[in-house]
Amino acid sequence: MSRRMKLDLSIILQKATEIADEQGLDQLSIGLLAEKLEVRPPSLYNHLDGLQELKQKLAIQGVKKLHEYMLQAAVGRSSDDAIRAISKAYLQLVREHPGLYDASTRFPDANDQELQQAQESVVQLVLQVLDAYHLQEEIAIHMVRGLRSILHGFSSIEQIGGFGMPLDINKSFSILINTFIEGIHAVMDNEDKYMQMNEAGE
Repeated sequence: MSRRMKLDLSIILQKATEIADEQGLDQLSIGLLAEKLEVRPPSLYNHLDGLQELKQKLAIQGVKKLHEYMLQAAVGRSSDDAIRAISKAYLQLVREHPGLYDASTRFPDANDQELQQAQESVVQLVLQVLDAYHLQEEIAIHMVRGLRSILHGFSSIEQIGGFGMPLDINKSFSILINTFIEGIHAVMDNEDKYMQMNEAGE
């Protein structure tokens, strides 16, 4: 008889990630997780308070992995190339770990300090990439919000099969990111104008 692997939180999260990625976050349960780990459900409560805490930890892990993907993509690149690289890395993370990404966006406890730190790391990484454009701080933050909206929106629509037309999805994504980059350069050339437009609510 083979020896049973010693259960710890990292093993639990790894298996939970596999279930969420393969079957969807909504299918994840303590019972199913215990079955996949070949343990009794009460064994999991030695490491977790329940399903909600499990999903919170998956949310944190999802944001950390997103940062890891984007950081690796940004190494050795700057300005436009870096924007393209981190954007592709974001999409890659969602495609490879759809359940884990879903966990990171499906109403986790926003007051969790570990989650806040992980989210801040992602924001700071994007701001560092934007440093190459020498934007005003306020505009740079607006750009971070804009890029996040683009990446989350595109990847989420793709995950639910929302792009039904027979066109290359990767090409659409590339066009979208290049359009965003052109927008950055337009703002660089007319920062005062854009700030005035924003103040006027235009």
